[in-house]
Amino acid sequence: MIKLFRVFIPKSVLALVLLDIVLVYACFITASYWFFGESADLFLFYDDGLVKISLAVASVILAVYFQNMYTDFRIRSRALLIQQMFLVVGVLFLSQALLAYMSRELILSRWLMIVACVLLLVLFAPWRMLYTQVLYKGLGIDRVLFLGNDVTGVAIAECLAARPELGFVTIGFVADAGASESGTASLPLLGPVANLAEIVRSTHPNRIIVNLTERRQALPVDVLLDLRFSGIHIEEASFMYEAAFGRIDTKRLRPSQLIFTEQLGPRKWLMQVQSLYSFIIAAIAVIIAAPIMLLTGIAVRLTSAGPVLFRQTRVGLNGKTFTLYKFRSMVVNAEAATGAVWAKRNDPRVTRIGGFLRKTRIDELPQLFNVLAGHMSIVGPRPERPEFVSVLSEQIPFYRQRHAVKPGVTGWAQINYKYGENIEDTIVKLEYDLYYIKNLSPSLDAFIIFHTAKVMLFSSHGQ
Repeated sequence: MIKLFRVFIPKSVLALVLLDIVLVYACFITASYWFFGESADLFLFYDDGLVKISLAVASVILAVYFQNMYTDFRIRSRALLIQQMFLVVGVLFLSQALLAYMSRELILSRWLMIVACVLLLVLFAPWRMLYTQVLYKGLGIDRVLFLGNDVTGVAIAECLAARPELGFVTIGFVADAGASESGTASLPLLGPVANLAEIVRSTHPNRIIVNLTERRQALPVDVLLDLRFSGIHIEEASFMYEAAFGRIDTKRLRPSQLIFTEQLGPRKWLMQVQSLYSFIIAAIAVIIAAPIMLLTGIAVRLTSAGPVLFRQTRVGLNGKTFTLYKFRSMVVNAEAATGAVWAKRNDPRVTRIGGFLRKTRIDELPQLFNVLAGHMSIVGPRPERPEFVSVLSEQIPFYRQRHAVKPGVTGWAQINYKYGENIEDTIVKLEYDLYYIKNLSPSLDAFIIFHTAKVMLFSSHGQ
């Protein structure tokens, strides 16, 4: 896998994006020569044809991305794939219509568009089937051998099996009898740790993942050194966990790993830069979203009794509290009988319009004013209530460390995981938050903001 924007991206996905771009360009350039004939060179290189085509290609790739066709590109249904491609073409024509409002000089001619789209519809589905069945397998599949079979190793093995696009295949586990903390995900136990060298010679792994819970007198250091110098990649299970899941494994995390690491954020200058661009983005977003917020306020007032805005105390940077603003999506005094409780999916306290506001995250638009006030950033961990923070800090290790950065309107955990309804969900979201804090950067923030647009449009995840 390759790390771009501080995010681990499988080589197969990156290659697919680049090859998709080549295919779409080829369709439009072919259509240009069919439509313009000998004058195609003039159109492409002297009449801004390549610029116009590039805008169309960007629209196609974005439409493919927004339909999760890079998240899981395996073909599960040919009919669904064809349906998705018709939607892509629809988005392409819509983008051309929007460009026409800006300047008709930016759009492609009607017949060129029609020819290019026909080529795209004819070629894209067979190309995707060819890639998933043949080509991406040639990009290199790492054969992974696990040294130890604790719960983290099993979780990683199950993830690699469920996501073949990551480019790994698990051979099995090397562990002593009775050392397992859980099952082995239907993968074989190949032998004890003492036989590691012989097992490697017979199975030929490219990578060894070390996930022994107890390493004192159990880690075969000399054997691992010989294997490493023979060219086999050896790494900690925590690193593979981070790459596979996009979060930090708190079950294996020790305070010393956080204290002595040089990679852990946040750095003060990065937080200052983040505050600056968060303010600028929030100011622009408030102006753009003003009509939506006005209509939302009217809808909230007309559909249920009570104030338009919901105010609640939340915990922010360094544990300081602030008042958070949202559009009210629940009935008034929703917690009068229960006290502070977690919100959940299909919550009966949600109003008629509240479900829609939560699903599309429109209810969170007033938090832009919290950003302008300096209480929040555009990106960061979800701000939690003091009642929950005091309890969770006692029950969950490293929970207080999530307050080392400003909370965010959106965040790494919010786009990757569902609503937190219990302690287990909170631990998973904390792992995402720790990954974000470790990798805090403008590039990761940009990735999260871009992905949030997909979440809002298609509601694929959400807090």
